[in-house]
Amino acid sequence: MASEQAAAAANSSDRLLPAAQQQPDQQQRPHDNVAYEDVTDSDFVYEFGGPVGAASMIVGFPLLMAYQFLCVYDNKGQFLLPSSLADFLPWVARMSARYWEIAYPSWTGIKIYLGFTLFTVALAYVCPGPVLYGYKVPSLNGQRLAYHCNALWAWWITVATALALHFSGLFRLTQIIDNLGPIMTVAMIWSFLLAGAVYALTALWGKKHRASGNFIYDFFMGVCLNPRIGTLDLKMVTELRVPWPVLFFISLSCAFKQYEEIGYVTPESAFMVLAHWLYSNACNKGEECVMTSWDIFYELESWYLLFWNLAGVPFSYCYSSIYLLKNGPMNFSLGWNVMCYVLLVTGYYFWDTGNSQRNRFRMFWNNTLIKRNAFPQLPKSFIPNAKYLQTSHGNKLLIDGWYAYARKPHYTADLVMSLSWGLITGFGSFFPYFYLTFFTIVLVHRVGRDDARCARKYGADWDEYMRVVPWKFVPYVF
Repeated sequence: MASEQAAAAANSSDRLLPAAQQQPDQQQRPHDNVAYEDVTDSDFVYEFGGPVGAASMIVGFPLLMAYQFLCVYDNKGQFLLPSSLADFLPWVARMSARYWEIAYPSWTGIKIYLGFTLFTVALAYVCPGPVLYGYKVPSLNGQRLAYHCNALWAWWITVATALALHFSGLFRLTQIIDNLGPIMTVAMIWSFLLAGAVYALTALWGKKHRASGNFIYDFFMGVCLNPRIGTLDLKMVTELRVPWPVLFFISLSCAFKQYEEIGYVTPESAFMVLAHWLYSNACNKGEECVMTSWDIFYELESWYLLFWNLAGVPFSYCYSSIYLLKNGPMNFSLGWNVMCYVLLVTGYYFWDTGNSQRNRFRMFWNNTLIKRNAFPQLPKSFIPNAKYLQTSHGNKLLIDGWYAYARKPHYTADLVMSLSWGLITGFGSFFPYFYLTFFTIVLVHRVGRDDARCARKYGADWDEYMRVVPWKFVPYVF
C-alpha cells in the first residue's frame, strides 16, 4: 500500500511540473494530436428549471428589461410601483402604454440597430486578420473550424466611423440615447427572430445537438453548435462584436448628451465611457482567445445567448450611464471618484490578464498561439512554461499564474469591475447595481455547471485539481 501511494504521489508531482521540466516529448507543441473537447449528445440534463424555467425566462426577461428601462430612463432610476393591489391592472396598462409611447420599434430605431449590425457583419467579412483554428469538433469528425480573427480592425474602423459621423453632423451619436427605447425594442425583436431562424434551419438540416425533444426548452437552450454563414461564425460575432460595442456607444452617447446639456462631461460619465471602452476593446483585441472558451466550444447558439448578447448586455448593463445622465452632475468627492477609478483599473488588469493567461495557455497547447501587439498588452498576460495538471482525458488544467490561487480569478475581477460601475453612481438607485446582482447569479450558476461537467469529464483528475486549487473565486475566502 505504501509503495502504491508513493507511486501515486510521484505521478501526481510529475503532472504538476512546468512544461519545460516534463518529459521531452511533452515540451513539443502538438500539431493535430490535441485532445477533443467533448461536446456529446448523451449527457443530457435539464437546466434552468427545465421547460417551465425556460418559458418563464423567455417571457420574463423582455418584461424585466422593459420595466427597468421605464424606471431608469423615464423615472430617474426609481422604482415604478402600483399604489395598491387594486391598482395593479391599471398600473400594468399605464406602464404598457408609456413603454409603447417612448420605446415602440420606430424606423429610426430599426435603422440605427440593424444598420450597425449590417455594418458589423460586412466588416467581419472584409477586414484583415489572422485565421486560426479552434478545438477539434467531435460532431464534425474531428474537424477544426477556422476563425477569421479580424475583430480588432473592425472595432477601430467602427469607432473611427462613428466619431467621423458624429463630428461631421451626418449622424450625431446623441441620437442613440434619444432613441434608446426604440433601439432596445428592435434588438429584442431581432434576437427572437434570429434565434427562431437558427433553430428552424438546424432542425430542417437534421443537425440538432443535445436536444431534449421539448420545443420551448430546446429553443431556449439551443440546438445548433456551430452556426456559420460562409466564413462568418455567428457565435463569435454575436458574443463579441455586437453587445460590447453597442454598450460602449450607449455610454458615449450619454456623455455627448451630457456635454450638450451642461457644457462638460462629468468625471462619473467619463468613468463609464472608459469602463465600457476597456471592456469592448479587450473583447475585440483578444478575439482569438475566445475560440477555446466555453461559449464557443460547448454552448449552443440559443435564445438565451442571442437574446442576452444582442439585447440584454447592451441595454441592461448601461443603467449606470443613463442614471448619471438623468441625475447628474453628481458632484462626488475627488477621493470617491479616485477610489472608483482605481477599483476599475485594478479589476480590469486582473480580468484582462486572467483571461489571457488561461486562453493563451489553451492556445499554446492547441498550436494556435500567436503574438499580437494590440493595445494594451499587459504584463503577465502569458505564462511561459506554465504549470499544469495533466488529465488522463488528455487535457491540461492550468495551475499557474492567477490560476494557482483560484479556479475562476477572472470572474472575481469581472465582479470587481461591475461593482465599480455601480459605486460611481452612488447609492441613490438599485438599477446601476443590477449588472453586479445579475452577473453574480449568472457566474455562480455557471461555475456550478462547469464543476459538474468537469467532474463527469475528468473524474479523479478533477478531484486532484480541486485539491491543488481549492478556492473558486477568492483565495481562503470562497
